[in-house]
Parts: sequence; structure tokens; C-alpha cells
Amino acid sequence: MTKRRRAWGRKYLAFDIETAKVQPANSYDWKSYRPLGISCAATFLSGADEPLLWHGGAYQKRPAKRMNRQEVQELVNYLEEQVECGYTIVTWNGLGFDFDILAEESGMLEKCRNLAIDHVDMMFHALCQLGHGISLDSAAKGMDLVGKNEDLTGILAPQFWAEGKRKEVLEYVAHDVEITLELAEICGARGLLRWVTRSGAGRKLVLSNGWLPVCLAEKLPRTGTSWMWPHWSRARFTAWLG
Repeated sequence: MTKRRRAWGRKYLAFDIETAKVQPANSYDWKSYRPLGISCAATFLSGADEPLLWHGGAYQKRPAKRMNRQEVQELVNYLEEQVECGYTIVTWNGLGFDFDILAEESGMLEKCRNLAIDHVDMMFHALCQLGHGISLDSAAKGMDLVGKNEDLTGILAPQFWAEGKRKEVLEYVAHDVEITLELAEICGARGLLRWVTRSGAGRKLVLSNGWLPVCLAEKLPRTGTSWMWPHWSRARFTAWLG
């Protein structure tokens, strides 16, 4: 892990979780396998040298199979405390995934709902402005940052964890929050997000007012995306909010 440089402007808290239940490698319908449980998570504050890692059995020699309810609740309370200290939570697809899972596993639906609505989900912001989403890896490459680990993915992480490769998964989630925080800070400072498409073409998204929290991103004018697959409906990401 590289040393963190000085934080730029807005104080962010990058956040990411990894789920515990092993799913078929070719399945992306994660909702049909709920409850998924949380194997581990990472948080990373602007200006900090390294992420804070969360997992079950924190005081044991070996991380537990999954975080229990009390441990997940401690994570929710930590997020709340940091928001009260002036940090803005930032994620990549945290609205449609991480906070949804966090609410289910903690039983703290109202708190997680409030945190999710007020946080910055960069992928959701891009979706609302462009009409489609962008992958974290393509955004990292577009901004000349180190991309995601090519040997491990979010789908494979539960399998690695179950096989006892927990150090690898912890390193994976730590790297993801580092990328997330760097993107939030750099793009916010430049007022611009660049990403690389699957065809290798470069694209850009102007952030006229910086990164918007979910509650404001939702108010952006809708863009038709009927030609795209899968259909990028905002409701896919907000349905759990009720």
C-alpha cells in the first residue's frame, strides 16, 4: 500500500464490502442468493495512510467466516460517526449494493438508508448524468490510476474467503477503497472523470458541480438508454430505499 498524499478539499470516507456467500461464477443475479453475509469491509479516510479493515473475529488469530450482526452494526455506527465529523462517504456502486447489503446484515435499515441517500456513489452519479454506468476499473484506467486486481473479482472473493485465502481478499478490498478514494479526490479536484470503454476509446464526464450525493444525482434529467444492455434503470439501485 502506498503512502497517502495530502487530502484535497472535501473530506471523504471511501467504503466497500465483500460478501460471504459463494455464488456461481457466471451468475450476476446476486439478489436471488440473499442473505449474502459480509466477509469483510474496508474504510479509508482522506488524509489517512492506509485503509481500516473490518472482518469478523477481530480479536481472534484468524478472521471469522463472516461478520456477525453486532460487528456489522459497529461498522454502521462508525460510518455515522465519521459523517458527523464532517466526512462524506464515497463509494462505487455503494447505493445499489454495499448499503443494501449493509442494511440487511445490520438490521439498521433506517440508518443505512439515510447514509446511502446522503453519500456520493460515483457510479450512480455517472449513471444519472450519462444514462449508463461505468466500471471502477475503466474509470481508474481513464484517470491513469492503478486498476483493479485482475486475479480476483467481487464474484470470486467469497470463494477465496471460503478457501481460507483471507489475506488476499483483505488486500483486494483495501485496494478497491484506495482506488475509490483516489478517484473521488482527483476527479473532484479536476472537475472531470475520464474512463476507457471496452473498445479502448477514451470518454469523459464533466463534473460541473463536483460529485453529487445520491439525493441530488437522482434529480438530474433522465437520459434514454433503451439501446443499452442491461437496461440502466435508476430503480435497480434505489428500490431497496423504499
